[in-house]
Amino acid sequence: MPQVDVLDETFIVAPPRTVAAAFADPAAWRRFWPDLVLQVYADRGAEGLRWTVRGALTGTMEVWLEQVLDGTVVHYFLRADPPEPVAPRVAQKERHARQVTAKSVALGLKAALEDGRAPGTAPVPA
Repeated sequence: MPQVDVLDETFIVAPPRTVAAAFADPAAWRRFWPDLVLQVYADRGAEGLRWTVRGALTGTMEVWLEQVLDGTVVHYFLRADPPEPVAPRVAQKERHARQVTAKSVALGLKAALEDGRAPGTAPVPA
């Protein structure tokens, strides 16, 4: 089992293709995860991306985009290990930091893609 195993889910009122476009640019990856080097091994289009991870961690990461009602559930998975084994306390701190980053990325995209949309109103077509 990886020392860093993170999952997150966030609902964004935007079509999957719009959300996928936010993850398509490698420059965005560097902004979201500056200490990780990502290599796509599965580009699933509107359903998301899967990467191998190197750098501060080694393993895999995935953003799976699932259309639900009038939006998209962003499922985020990170399964990785530090370059060298670390004590359980250190691994827990790393997991927590990665959980905070995952939610920060998701909520940042939610704010940008929903663009002030009032609750209960339909998303603006892309």
